[in-house]
Amino acid sequence: MNRVLIYVQHLLGVGHLHRTAAIARALVRDGFETMLVSGGYPDTTLDRLDGIQFRQLPPARAADASFRIILDAHGNQVDEAWWQSRRAALFALSDGFKPDAVLTELFPFARRPMRHELLPWLAHLHEMQPRPLIYSSVRDILVDRPKPQRDLDALNWLRSYYDGAFVHGDPTLIPFERTFPLATTVQDLLIYTGYIVEHAPARATSDGRDEVLVSAGGGAVGLPLFHTAIAARPLSQAKDATWRLLVSPMEAPDAVAELKARSPAGVIVDQARPDFPAMLQHCRLSISKAGYNTVMETLHARARAVIVPFAGGDETEQALRAELLAARGAMAYLRESELTPQSLAAAIDRALAAPKPQDSHVDLDGAAHTARLLREKLALRKNPITR
Repeated sequence: MNRVLIYVQHLLGVGHLHRTAAIARALVRDGFETMLVSGGYPDTTLDRLDGIQFRQLPPARAADASFRIILDAHGNQVDEAWWQSRRAALFALSDGFKPDAVLTELFPFARRPMRHELLPWLAHLHEMQPRPLIYSSVRDILVDRPKPQRDLDALNWLRSYYDGAFVHGDPTLIPFERTFPLATTVQDLLIYTGYIVEHAPARATSDGRDEVLVSAGGGAVGLPLFHTAIAARPLSQAKDATWRLLVSPMEAPDAVAELKARSPAGVIVDQARPDFPAMLQHCRLSISKAGYNTVMETLHARARAVIVPFAGGDETEQALRAELLAARGAMAYLRESELTPQSLAAAIDRALAAPKPQDSHVDLDGAAHTARLLREKLALRKNPITR
C-alpha cells in the first residue's frame, strides 16, 4: 500500500484544512495509507477522518489578515524555540511514517512564514532512502504578492525540492499563470486536477430546506455580513423565508451573543456545520463569502447564490473568483465595499429571479483526479518507461 503524507497549515479560516481533508479521503478511497498533518488550530467542524491518520502539530494562527505575525496556541508570537519544536515534530512524523509521497498545501507558492520549518523538512525528505515524491497542492488563485522576489523564491523552491505541483483548478475557468505569471516557465511541473469538492454530503439533513443560508467560512470575519443580512431580510423577496446564519466557532462569544439578541423571529443563529454541503442541495438561496470551498460546493449543489468576497488585508483571491463566476452567470456578485442592507437585498432579488443554475462546465472531480494522478506518478517511478 502506498503511503502519502499531507501537510496543511491554515492560519485564518479552516477552508485549507477542509479542502486537504477532502483530498485525504479520496486517497483513502483509492487505497492509499494516508497521514494528514495539520499545523493550524484544531477545528471542531472537521469530521469523517475514518481511515486517515490525523496528526496535530503545535498549533499556530495568523494575528490578522496580513499573515505577517504568527501566534502560538497561547496567543504569543512564535520564536525560534517554537520553530525548533515544530521541525522536530515534522522530522519525527515523516521518519516514522516513511511516506512514498508528500503533499504540502499551498507551499511554496504561499504560506511563506512557514518556510522556517518547511525548507529544512524538505531537505530532510530529500535525504530519505528512498526519497518520497514531493508535490505542492495549490488552489487555483493566489493572492497578490507585493514583492517580485517572493515569486522567484517560490519558483526556485519548486525546482529545488518538488517533483511537481497539483493545481486544484480548471484552466478553462482560470489558468494558474493568471495569478502566478512565472508559471509559464514551469508548465512541465504543473498538473491540473480540477476543483476539490465533496461529492458525498457529510449526512442527509432536512435543515436548510427552502431556507436562506448565510455563511462566511471558518474564520472570524463574518459578523459584518451576518448583521447586514439581518437588516436586508425585510427588504428582500425572501423576507418570508427562514434565514439561517452559520457562524464560525472562531467568532468571539460576546459578538455571537449580540448577533443572537438582534436576530428577529425567522432568523436562526446556528454554528458552522459539516453538513453545509448537504444543506446547499435544497436551500432557497446561499449568501456567502467567495472562498474556494464554499463556492465550489455551491456550484456542485447548483444553488442560487449571492457571493460577497472577503477583501481584508492583502486578499484578492476571492474577488477574482467571484468576478469570473459572476461573468458566467453562475452567481450574483456584490463587492464587500458596496455591502449595505439595500445592495444585499437587491442582489438577493436578482439571484432569486434568475433561472436555477445548471451545469457550470467546470471540472469538480479534483479529489479523485488527484488520487489517480498520484497513483500514476508512483507507478511510473517504480516502473519507469525505458526507451
